Amino acid sequence: MEIMNRARGFAHLYGVLRGQQADPYCRGCNGFASTLNAARESLDAFRREQAGPLADLPLEFGRLLDEARAGLAAMPAPGQTVGQKKAGKCQLPEGRCFCKSALAFVQAR
Repeated sequence: MEIMNRARGFAHLYGVLRGQQADPYCRGCNGFASTLNAARESLDAFRREQAGPLADLPLEFGRLLDEARAGLAAMPAPGQTVGQKKAGKCQLPEGRCFCKSALAFVQAR
């Protein structure tokens, strides 16, 4: 995925996680917690690996990426979490997760 689209993808991922913080199931799910950690790590790695090309990113896309980085860094990690599917609470189809799907989109190349 080209750099501009990856920046957009991280902005989307941040928006999904920000929204799912309010969801009664997602906010206390292992999947949310692991996705938040992976998103932070993935964004940090992206910024390190693509530092040169990111300097040439159009300003509006750079702002999206900066907003995603700041938002993910500030987002509180959930405390005690459980696997909501295993607990029988999350009724999404097997193998489906709002948070993990957004992360997979960003990590696709």
